[in-house]
Amino acid sequence: MIVGFNHNITYRDVSFHVQTEDGGLNRPQLVTLLYHGGTIIASQKTSYADIVKVDNLDHVVEELAKEQHKGMLRRVTKGEFDARIVELGIPLGAAAGQPPLQSVPDQLEPEVQSAAESVIADPAPEPVTIVEEPVIDKFKKSQASDEPSLDDLIYAYLTAGQNR
Repeated sequence: MIVGFNHNITYRDVSFHVQTEDGGLNRPQLVTLLYHGGTIIASQKTSYADIVKVDNLDHVVEELAKEQHKGMLRRVTKGEFDARIVELGIPLGAAAGQPPLQSVPDQLEPEVQSAAESVIADPAPEPVTIVEEPVIDKFKKSQASDEPSLDDLIYAYLTAGQNR
């Protein structure tokens, strides 16, 4: 079972977060979410229940998760979610040579409405900054350190500092 992948990405002057997690053998599916703040912009789920008996399942699932995660990053940078983002009230910054994307009022004249919708539907690609977050395994015990563990601190508190 993989821990997951997390990336922050800045696209059209707006920060997004892409997260991919594995549900494990009890729920064999990969879930990738695209967030802005606490709002989920898009999600993708892939079941791997049909391959749980394959050799090297961990490696296969990790490769599937990487591809799904990178796919979501590509979809963001290609502008696939621009209309959904704007629909949620998140204004996108200007792409090269284009005005910022904001909501398109329904009262526009037909030719202006059509032009505005084409800008939303076909934005020009823009350079993207991807920042990789460190992977932290919450279930792996940390290496020995000079600081007492949380368990030791709780025990000391509950026993009023008496030694074990």
